[in-house]
Amino acid sequence: MNEARLKELLSGVKSGAVSLDEATRILKTLPYEDLEFSKVDHHRELRLGFPEVVFGEGKDAQEIVEIVRSMRDKEGKVLVTRLSPDKAILLNQGFPEGRYNEIARAYYILGEPKKLIGNVLVVSAGTSDMPVAEEAAVTGEVMGSFVERVYDIGIAGIHRVFDNSEKFQKASVIIVVAGMEGALPSVVGGLFSKPIIAVPTSVGYGANFKGLSALLGMLNSCAPGVAVVNIDNGFGAGYIANLINRQNI
Repeated sequence: MNEARLKELLSGVKSGAVSLDEATRILKTLPYEDLEFSKVDHHRELRLGFPEVVFGEGKDAQEIVEIVRSMRDKEGKVLVTRLSPDKAILLNQGFPEGRYNEIARAYYILGEPKKLIGNVLVVSAGTSDMPVAEEAAVTGEVMGSFVERVYDIGIAGIHRVFDNSEKFQKASVIIVVAGMEGALPSVVGGLFSKPIIAVPTSVGYGANFKGLSALLGMLNSCAPGVAVVNIDNGFGAGYIANLINRQNI
C-alpha cells in the first residue's frame, strides 16, 4: 500500500464511506500478508517508495501467481524478475493487464499510468549483454524513470561511444553493462561526468570465469564516479539508477 492509498482509506473512514471493520480488515495485512509459503511485504512501498519485487527463479509457478495476485490487489504495481517463459504464460493468462519482456525475463503490471521522469541511459557493451541490460531498463521504467537504450557499443569499436555522446550527456545516470574484461564503464567514466553504475555480466570465454574478470575489472576502475553491482544484477542497477534519477528531479 502506498501513501496515497493509505490516505484515501483513512479519509474514507473519516467521512464514513469506509467502516471501521473494513478498514481494520485492510490494515491487518499492511505489515505483511502470510500466504504460508511467502510473507508478502505490503508495507514496503510505504517505507521505500516501491513495492516488494518478486524473484522468479526457484519459485513454483502457482506460488508466483498467488504472490502477484496479492500484490496486484493491494499495491497495483508488480515486478517479477528472472521469470522463465513457461511461468510467464500462466501470469499472462491470470493477469492480462500485465506484460512480459522475454529478453529481460521480467513480468510487470504498471497499475495507474504515470508520466516517466528524468533520463536513465542503459548501455550494453555487446548484444550478448542485452538480457541483463534489459532487466535494468525494465526495472527503471516500471519504477517510473524514463529510460533510453544504447546497445552494442563496446570498446572493440570505441567510435560507437563517441557517436552517441549526446545521449550520454543528456542522461542523469548511466548504467553500463559489460562482460568479457568489463572495460566499458572505465571508458564511459573517463568521458562523462555522470553517476555510472557498472554491471558485470557472465558473458565471455573461459578466463572470464563467469563474470569474475569483468567484476574485478570494474572494481579496479581508475575512472571516478563508477559504482559496481553484482554479476548479472541488472535489477539492482535499475533500482539504484531510479533512486539517483529521482533525486535529480
